[in-house]
Amino acid sequence: MFRKTTGTILCPSCGRLTSAEAAQCLVCGRRNPGMWGFAAPLRALFGRSSFTNVVTAACIAAYVVSLLLDPRAAFSAHGLFDAFSPSNAALAALGGAGAVPWQLGHWWTIFTGIYLHGGILHILFNVLWIRQLGPAVEQLFGPARLVVIFTVAGAVGFIVSNWVGHPFTIGASGAVFGLLGAIVAFGKKRGGAFGAMVLRQYGYMALLIFLLSFFMRAVNNAAHAGGFVGGLLAGLLISLAEQRRETALDWALAIACIGVTLAGFVFSLWSTFVG
Repeated sequence: MFRKTTGTILCPSCGRLTSAEAAQCLVCGRRNPGMWGFAAPLRALFGRSSFTNVVTAACIAAYVVSLLLDPRAAFSAHGLFDAFSPSNAALAALGGAGAVPWQLGHWWTIFTGIYLHGGILHILFNVLWIRQLGPAVEQLFGPARLVVIFTVAGAVGFIVSNWVGHPFTIGASGAVFGLLGAIVAFGKKRGGAFGAMVLRQYGYMALLIFLLSFFMRAVNNAAHAGGFVGGLLAGLLISLAEQRRETALDWALAIACIGVTLAGFVFSLWSTFVG
């Protein structure tokens, strides 16, 4: 059974055994620890594997599929930065973002575009940053909140990029800047000597990377700026892990982010190959 409405479960807040039917946790007093029977499956969803690993696998899988859709493009590079680059047609079929898809009504591309990359160096750099910053944000905010921050930041980055007028764009760099923004938000909310140190260190890091990106070829700085702001605002609005454990609302928002992203890939493939 997917739902567990009877027997014992682990409380989502304190992690102790309690009753799935209890009005509140017998240990910490959390209301409705059974979460209408969905506490156990949700805990399994966010506890078995790190979202950082899931994002890594999803980006690599999407990259491989984009190469397979047009293998000739991967071997037509003219330099290192073009090595193993999917064609624009393949990326568009999988849900590449940009002002053009947005004007066509493909709203879901602000989510699917996060997981698409234009070359081996592109995906390498983004995945390395995700694996560096993702665990930190998860520790500071919680696993479900990491999903929300990453998704919201990436989507806001593409919305800003669409507004500026970038015709076609892809990549997780906006979401990466969002992770930096969330850590800066943690430093602001945490306060004290430790908070000030985090704010200063990661604020300078974000500023340095943003300035350096102006000297790189084909970089979407609008998505970077929008992603940072999206992650910053999400981090300011979402509770810190040390202040409040994740709630049913946090988990529901995380599932909604995952759901709309998966639906976006379905919409993209359907509109390309069926519709």
